[in-house]
Amino acid sequence: MTTDTGEPTLTVDELAARAGVTVRTVRFYSSKGLLPPPSIGPRRVGHYSQEHLARLALIEELQHQGMTLAAIERHLQQLPPDLSAHDLALHRAVVASWAPDAVETVTREELERRAGRPLGEADLERLAAMSVLARTEDAFRVDPGLLPLGVQLLDVPLAHEAILAARTVLIEHSRAAAHELSRLFRDAVAERDSQAVKSLSAHMQPLVVQALLTTFQRSLREELRQWLAES
Repeated sequence: MTTDTGEPTLTVDELAARAGVTVRTVRFYSSKGLLPPPSIGPRRVGHYSQEHLARLALIEELQHQGMTLAAIERHLQQLPPDLSAHDLALHRAVVASWAPDAVETVTREELERRAGRPLGEADLERLAAMSVLARTEDAFRVDPGLLPLGVQLLDVPLAHEAILAARTVLIEHSRAAAHELSRLFRDAVAERDSQAVKSLSAHMQPLVVQALLTTFQRSLREELRQWLAES
């Protein structure tokens, strides 16, 4: 079954596997109203969209941040009701920006379950090159926040070298921006005690990430608009 946009839908088992949670967790979030109900297909089978998957990933991220279910519900209610899977993924990126790095060790079978597709050796090499995963002796160390993006990039019609070059550009400019911002903030709080500096960092990091995301999106849209106009 597919959605109106032609995207394949997920059963509750597939949704849980892609999100790395149990079916019981999905049903629990649904019972609390945190996940919208699925569309019902033939034989009364529920079908979930990519928006459900992105929303579930956001809920899990908020849980990892230590938010209660009531707080998560209030947080979700403040979001626009028509956010796409892409918008929800960006929102999750902002939420995750002030969380500690989270890396999980999974088997290849579990990795493919979360990816929602078989992964050949070329796919694994490409994901490793993008720092989405790293091989161990008999498993994979995976960044669950980067995995969905990495899997999507597997289908982007760009050469592997082009994607790696783009990653290098992003890293270099991100580090340069982080360095300049860090220097600016350091000068601004030079006379304050260490606790005040830590408090400022905790509050500023998600705001800075949100600003960078918004600015980059607008700049990229403008660049693409000019490129298409010239073409």
